[in-house]
Amino acid sequence: MSRKEGERDDSTIYTVVINHEEQYSIWPEYKKIPGGWRSLGKTGLKGDCLGYIKEVWTDMRPLSLRKKMEEFSNNPPPSQPSLHADPGSDRSLVDRLCDGSQPVEVGLRPERNIQLFKDAIDNNYVYINFIQTKGGTELGFYVDRSASNLSEADFENGKGAVHLEGDLTLDYVRVRCIADVDLASLQGTGRLVRFQDKEELAS
Repeated sequence: MSRKEGERDDSTIYTVVINHEEQYSIWPEYKKIPGGWRSLGKTGLKGDCLGYIKEVWTDMRPLSLRKKMEEFSNNPPPSQPSLHADPGSDRSLVDRLCDGSQPVEVGLRPERNIQLFKDAIDNNYVYINFIQTKGGTELGFYVDRSASNLSEADFENGKGAVHLEGDLTLDYVRVRCIADVDLASLQGTGRLVRFQDKEELAS
């Protein structure tokens, strides 16, 4: 029997469930819903429930991440001077982070581990912390899959490395964040490239 035939023969009635992070799933109606999930009242065959989820789950980011991004957008943290900048330096944070490769580490909550990092990449949004600025400068960006490289990553065994790229706005300047992260330590090097410099390099 093919998989499609099996799906057509599945007469199980499912209910659409949602968790505290507003992530959706389906659960057989005759089974007790697991802790942390609640029913939305939508029931039906598997295909109907999955079709409903496809319509309503338009933002795959967990609720906590969406709130954090909204808070960050409405109240961006003030720029901090670099620990390595000369006293009285008037160089902007963007200037300093564009000035060659610098040490970075993956920004994760509530703890730094490889599974959370993989989840962030799967959700196409990561945080990279430039650790040589005062207090650290943590930047979040959507992962540009076409420019990033995950081919050398072995997430299951915590080996290899990833090359990540994505665009963001820092201090009203549009930049691209480029980071190479070692999976064993979740640290590596990173830098920013202004869009005007990026366009010049591409031309």
